[in-house]
Amino acid sequence: MAEETNKKKRMPTIFDIARESGFSYSTVSRTLSGFEFVKPSTREKIVEAAERLGYVPNQQARSLAGGPSHLIGVLVPTLTNDYIIQILQGIDDELTRSSYNLILYTTNRHQGTEATYVATIMNGAADGLLLVAPFITDSYLEALNERDFPYVLIDQDYEAEDSMVVKATNREGAYIATQYLIKMGHSRIGFIAGLPQLNSAIERLAGFREALSDHGIPFREEYVVPGNFEMRGGYRATRELLARSDVPTAIFAANDLSALGAIEAIRERGLRIPLDISILGFDDIPQAAVAYPKLTTVRQPLNQMGREAVNLLLKRLQNPDMDMVKLTLNTQLIIRDSCDIPFD
Repeated sequence: MAEETNKKKRMPTIFDIARESGFSYSTVSRTLSGFEFVKPSTREKIVEAAERLGYVPNQQARSLAGGPSHLIGVLVPTLTNDYIIQILQGIDDELTRSSYNLILYTTNRHQGTEATYVATIMNGAADGLLLVAPFITDSYLEALNERDFPYVLIDQDYEAEDSMVVKATNREGAYIATQYLIKMGHSRIGFIAGLPQLNSAIERLAGFREALSDHGIPFREEYVVPGNFEMRGGYRATRELLARSDVPTAIFAANDLSALGAIEAIRERGLRIPLDISILGFDDIPQAAVAYPKLTTVRQPLNQMGREAVNLLLKRLQNPDMDMVKLTLNTQLIIRDSCDIPFD
């Protein structure tokens, strides 16, 4: 009964309105934040959905000239995968408990678009900024730092000391995952690499190499194939690995989407997982637990990463002179059904 009462008291979020109206999170966010370039029919449906759910944005301060917007800008590369959605859900849940609302920008991995949105946010569209796995350019980070504009990088690092960061133990997670395969008896391990512009991809490859070296297994460049953190990239990379005369007995994909693409390519070849080839991923998105076979993977605390980033940003807004924080959360190997001893 208490649980039911708590659910009734929970304030609706833009995620609820998106589901209710049938529009994307980004469209809902822009509409409720007052952007002009939204179709009247779209705006009407979204507003009606918000009213039905009892959504009341706390934006009184926006009417004050020069006052805070009570908005937090959130830049994401896409809304088409659960890695991003899990982080966003954490951001949204945490902001719901504050006086701030989020305004969402989707960059589609275009660096020019990313820089443009950063400039828009910095010039008054929001009070702070969260960047989820961005393609960092020094120019706009330098501008943010020169303006002392509050921001937090999520799952992306930057060497400068004046950046707030929330990330996970990518290198350690990849090391433990590779070691798990090695201890099973695998020595021919293919690796589907992520986007080289992202620190997480660099660290996962480094962890893979380090584990091989520590166990006396030579690193083979030809066993590393780009997958770009995409399902279709994982599919293409796996086809390339399976076309080799010395087919790997296991494949470690730098994220779960690549691993799911790898599973499709393996099945297409008529091979069995894990009897003929083992597959291991990274992230532990919801699909990993329902794939067939269920995917062994490295879990990133994605929801927590979003929450922690919000907490850091809100603290910075309250105390602009606080020390910069780089928070690293632990990863965990989740053992399921997709790995076994090598077939030969």
